Amino acid sequence: MDTIIKPISEFHIESFRRAFDKVVKEGKYFGSLDAPTLESFSAKVRKNIEDRNPHFVATHAGEVVGWCEVVRLNKPLFHHVGIFEVGLLPEWRGQGIGRPLITATLDAAFERGFTRIELTVFASNTRAIALYEKIGFNKEGELIDAVYIDGVFSNSILMGLINR
Repeated sequence: MDTIIKPISEFHIESFRRAFDKVVKEGKYFGSLDAPTLESFSAKVRKNIEDRNPHFVATHAGEVVGWCEVVRLNKPLFHHVGIFEVGLLPEWRGQGIGRPLITATLDAAFERGFTRIELTVFASNTRAIALYEKIGFNKEGELIDAVYIDGVFSNSILMGLINR
């Protein structure tokens, strides 16, 4: 399956929103269960583009099948820090797309002066944690009972990647 990894553009917004909505509806990886309205979602993507936040998509036949972004913290003492997010449609997981998508995004982040990238991942998502560790992220802490899914509390892992 041929995919193309490239920086997001306004052209991708609707397809990206559909992909995001499908992944969040799984209820396993993100803190929300539905994508925001197209209007607010579009505004967020346009802001990422305007702010030059690294934001890449993986596309197949013109449709977004995965994404990765690093959003800069806009506070003077934390301007070097970015918050990392990645997602792939279920049918595209395990296809070798995640690592190059993440690498492209992190390379762009470091080129733009980020020196610390942070993420939070559900402790149950061991596959993602293993991938993040292979890429160079380190576990920095654990949030106890941070997630409540289907009546069950679970933990989240804080991870960071430093590039100075």
